[in-house]
Amino acid sequence: MSDEKSNPPGGVNALLVVISAPSGGGKTTLCHQLLAARSDMTRAITCTTREPRKDEKDGEDYYFLDAGSFLKRVQAGNFLEHATVYGHSYGILKSEVLGKLRLGKDVLLNVDVQGAATVRERAEEDPELRRSLVSVFLTPASLTVLEQRLRKRGTETAAVIQKRLGVARQEIAQWKNFDYLILSRSVAEDLRRMQAIVEAEKMRTARAPAPAF
Repeated sequence: MSDEKSNPPGGVNALLVVISAPSGGGKTTLCHQLLAARSDMTRAITCTTREPRKDEKDGEDYYFLDAGSFLKRVQAGNFLEHATVYGHSYGILKSEVLGKLRLGKDVLLNVDVQGAATVRERAEEDPELRRSLVSVFLTPASLTVLEQRLRKRGTETAAVIQKRLGVARQEIAQWKNFDYLILSRSVAEDLRRMQAIVEAEKMRTARAPAPAF
């Protein structure tokens, strides 16, 4: 794991890109596409208390921790954000993110709306994170379109879909808290817009290298 104190400062131009979306909004697909398209971008490796699945490697897919070790890191304030899902804890170490940013790598976080809010709060307390942070909310143009996508997957009952839509309505209401809003159209168009956001953020005067003259 990275140690945020041992890495020299650098990576002024590096971005911490946070993408959120309601369930079925397409953020996981967009994240995979973005990572494949940009060799200068990497994902932050998440810590988890669940057992490794077949072929998963510690330090590559996840950092696998026991519950006690995870709790100690929570109490020490080591996590940029963390949550418990279906009885297992997941968290992203602040040192993991800062270590990669200081090496000049853009870091991508795929988190829910609550996780994004936590990251924003932590970034306000840290100048490096605040300078790097770019938040994007991805959503279909309407709940009707989102419902069609969820039904098309064919993996959930009508009752589960309605429950997801209820949660999605609350999540979508938070879109104004993000720097950018992408109304999802297609995989290719979502990626094009996301790429445009990254490139624009790279050219901000606060991040762009000064011209030589």
